[in-house]
Amino acid sequence: MQVQVVSIFPELVQSVAAFGVVGRAVERGLVSLAFVNPRDFAPDVHRTVDDRPYGGGPGMVMKVAPLAAALQTARQSAAGACPVVCLSPQGRVFDQALARHYAELPGLILLAGRYEGIDERLVQSEVDEELSLGDFVLSGGEIAAMAVIDAVVRLLPGVLGDDESAAQDSFMQGLLDYPHYTRPEEIQGQKVPDVLLSGDHGKIAEWRLKQALGRSFIRRPDLMERLDLDEKQQRLLDEFLQEQGSVAGEK
Repeated sequence: MQVQVVSIFPELVQSVAAFGVVGRAVERGLVSLAFVNPRDFAPDVHRTVDDRPYGGGPGMVMKVAPLAAALQTARQSAAGACPVVCLSPQGRVFDQALARHYAELPGLILLAGRYEGIDERLVQSEVDEELSLGDFVLSGGEIAAMAVIDAVVRLLPGVLGDDESAAQDSFMQGLLDYPHYTRPEEIQGQKVPDVLLSGDHGKIAEWRLKQALGRSFIRRPDLMERLDLDEKQQRLLDEFLQEQGSVAGEK
């Protein structure tokens, strides 16, 4: 997969390729990262990419021409049809389903805005999709671009040592992840659940599903509203809630 990032701070995004899963994927040739700086296409000696907003107001707005030229350069070197995705608070919220969709594409072009925003004419004419991490504001789109890159790259075949690891990530089945434990078996009176020590893989899988359903119900009810639980899932969720009620009653 080929990912290109259009940013006036490419060094910031480049750091994502220096560590962890993305770094290993780059080293193994499973993904390539390229960067295009709009300042390289500014016509003046100061490499200006922003100007004052029409209508007044605080801050500066990123200009059309340098961004359009940068995106054209990215498209010319793209591996196939790659959507231009602008990281913006106005976009749809990024989620695991969209990460899976992007992971099936030959590439992505990520546009990281700065200042008060990007001239709307550039967005309308050059951008295929606007994307947000959530209802908060960052100083620029670079950190959001790094998050998208990490979420997508880990889903590429062969990136993780065990492909099953990605399949069991939070949100892959529309649910939060189940709790995880490792050695030692007991810490300050807190013990690993007996089922995880049983060696019974069927019971372990059922316990994990129950915990994922219960966690999602309590912590993210909005996720549960999107699911149509089958008979087994509903039974496990009911059991979880009964168990939680019993524990609360004992306290």
